[in-house]
Amino acid sequence: MPVTDDDAIREVLQLESIAVVGCSTTQGKAAHEIPGYLQQRGYEIHPVNPYADHVLGNAAVDSLADVEASIDLVNVFRPSEEVAGIVDEALARHDSEGDIDALWLQLGITDDEALAEADAAGLTTVQDRCMKVEHQRLLDG
Repeated sequence: MPVTDDDAIREVLQLESIAVVGCSTTQGKAAHEIPGYLQQRGYEIHPVNPYADHVLGNAAVDSLADVEASIDLVNVFRPSEEVAGIVDEALARHDSEGDIDALWLQLGITDDEALAEADAAGLTTVQDRCMKVEHQRLLDG
């Protein structure tokens, strides 16, 4: 069950190393501006975008499995129909690397069934919320 209370969301916002699946090179797009905002606030951003070499000054990789650093949180900027596959990737990495504590689906992105799998594996999940909005509301306010 995705978390909805402020204390649980605040805890997720304390995680520092974020793999951003669907991180965009296009300025003005939410998938570029929100990770940029988070990076400016001290988060370590790991762009996952198979069509880019670099995003926000960091090397982009093709998949979660290709991120060399330890990941605390996976932030998803892909359509809802792709979430199940991303959750599968996150769980495979969680099992093999022992990292990834949480999964965040941005505003407008949902998949209850896939998130139930992530919850069952011990990940904290958030869906259909903007990480920037929640950060501003709970931590920058």
